[in-house]
Amino acid sequence: MVPLMSLLLPIVLATVFVFIVSSIIHMVLPYHRKDLGKLPNEDAVLEALRAAGVSKGDYMFPHADSMKHAGSPEMTAKFERGPAGIMSVFPPGPPKMTTGLVLWFIHCLVISVFAAYLAGRLLPPGSHYLAVFRVVGAATFLAYGIGQLPDSIWRGQSWSTTWKHVADGLVYALVTAGTFGWLWPAT
Repeated sequence: MVPLMSLLLPIVLATVFVFIVSSIIHMVLPYHRKDLGKLPNEDAVLEALRAAGVSKGDYMFPHADSMKHAGSPEMTAKFERGPAGIMSVFPPGPPKMTTGLVLWFIHCLVISVFAAYLAGRLLPPGSHYLAVFRVVGAATFLAYGIGQLPDSIWRGQSWSTTWKHVADGLVYALVTAGTFGWLWPAT
């Protein structure tokens, strides 16, 4: 067993490396640029949302007030007529990238801490690089990669976008696993 405190260096470095790699993936590489599309007649839609008093929050449309209402002919007609979807609305003002980046860094740190905890309980000091890589890689892929699937299952995100995020998650898992394998405490 390896104490969690003995894994602080790989925890922090893996977090920093994933943060850097994710920044490169999202700011330099072009394959995520078309993940989100522009609304048709965007100005009119935005004005209609403002006029309706839509504020920060998550919305489903059409929205049923109960399961009984969800199966009603009126709701069925609304869904068939369309559009239907889930929408997240941010507060007014420019996006707060700093807040998002800080929260992303914390998210990566939490994943690294849990991977360290799991690997530290399963593997002794001096474990072979590949053994550490397998345990940490599997654990972090579950978090970074497989954790993306509910966005398509429940929120309607396109599967092509989700698979890109799963691929990103695989890269983050490989980076994390490699860092832990490299810095795993010796006997």
